[in-house]
Amino acid sequence: MADVTGVGADVSPGSPAAPAVPVRDVVPFGQAVRAWFSISLQTFGGPAGQIAVMQRHLVDERRWIGQRRFLHALNYCMLLPGPEAQQLAIYVGWLLNGLRGGLIAGILFVLPGVVALLALSALYVGFGDTRIVTALFAGLAPAVVAIVAQAVWRVGSRALAHPVLLGFAVTAFAALAVFGVPFPIVVALAALAGWAVHRWRPAYLTSAGHGSGGTAGPAPLISDDALHHGRPTARRALTVLVVGLLAWFVPVAAVAALTGVGSVYTQQSLFFSGTAVVTFGGAYAVLAFVAQRAVEEYGWLTAGDMVRGLALAETTPGPLIMVVQFVAFLGAYHNPGSLDPWVAGVVGSLLTTWVTFVPCFLFVLLGAPYVERLRGNHTLSAALTGITAAVVGVIANLGLYFAAHTLFARQHLVTTGPLHLELPVLTSWRPVPLAIAAISAVLVFGLRWSVLRVLGVSAALGLAAGLAGLPVS
Repeated sequence: MADVTGVGADVSPGSPAAPAVPVRDVVPFGQAVRAWFSISLQTFGGPAGQIAVMQRHLVDERRWIGQRRFLHALNYCMLLPGPEAQQLAIYVGWLLNGLRGGLIAGILFVLPGVVALLALSALYVGFGDTRIVTALFAGLAPAVVAIVAQAVWRVGSRALAHPVLLGFAVTAFAALAVFGVPFPIVVALAALAGWAVHRWRPAYLTSAGHGSGGTAGPAPLISDDALHHGRPTARRALTVLVVGLLAWFVPVAAVAALTGVGSVYTQQSLFFSGTAVVTFGGAYAVLAFVAQRAVEEYGWLTAGDMVRGLALAETTPGPLIMVVQFVAFLGAYHNPGSLDPWVAGVVGSLLTTWVTFVPCFLFVLLGAPYVERLRGNHTLSAALTGITAAVVGVIANLGLYFAAHTLFARQHLVTTGPLHLELPVLTSWRPVPLAIAAISAVLVFGLRWSVLRVLGVSAALGLAAGLAGLPVS
């Protein structure tokens, strides 16, 4: 079938005639590749915006996957170290087109960001003046505030079908934003609370669409039975583990053998391999550690460089953890060894990108078949429902953080007693970003423009303001 929109009557959920055919006959691989490429060009705004883009493309518009299946995959990815949005893309790509679907979805998800940040890193090092580029991307940042707000509304309207689940979201938001509770603890407590509610008040969760009779979101055109099913065998797990570890560490061993264990390339590949397995709770949870080690211990860049690199990473497509690519470029450029500095920068940047994202493929492809087998487990589903509700609070917290750092020039930290709250300095508000954010909100919520159109208008407004000499950042 070449057109998936024409198969709704044949493979709709609940249809007794729904054939259990390989998914490539339902979603042609070429069509899936084009969809993932389109998604990859819109992955601005951190995980909240990225998840919202996939939600809109895959669940709402194309209806290739149902809301509950999408959230089930998201819940698993939230438990993994690394960028959860990219891991979600790998998982859904695997569901739609098997191994090659997971690989292409994960690669395309980060490819535009890799290219963009590599170019910006070279521009930063070569010219030191990114006024026009900064103005262009500074226009995107306020738009992301509106996009994240839309993500909170969309996910929340479907995941918070009962006041108890709304309480989960509010509690998660307060724990993260007000009390500074570590993200893994919030997720663990949400899962425990979901299990407890299921045990004593199961109706609260089934009303959210996770029970046997609940529904959530638009009905998918492709039945769950038609999606990819990989058997969780020991042989498959061992194969994935061995291939994944070889792909991860063979380049590291090769670099160490060619350049020495003390070279900047070996140091970067080992250091960022380590950060790849401890990045729980999103990039912000680990960036302070990265900045401290990269600036103070290794001397790869200055504190000012780190701040500017983070700003560039926040306004390029792809996961925010992509900032490590900028760090590696500058570190290798300033410590090239026997290589030309420009070649060294590219080598360091790409090697760091490799060791940062290869583990994501390993974690997802290794665990997805087991997670899929547990979809019918009511106890696990209840725990994941609790996590889903908490995710709304997590996204809201990310949106608050992004708004505070985009719309205000300064913030101050309140650490009285158990409070660990970062508040913007209200007198430091930025008029241009605030105006662009307001316009973007009207376009997103009022006119219901697509994300790509909103980002285009916002980028143009930022560039115009920058060229006019107005403060845009």
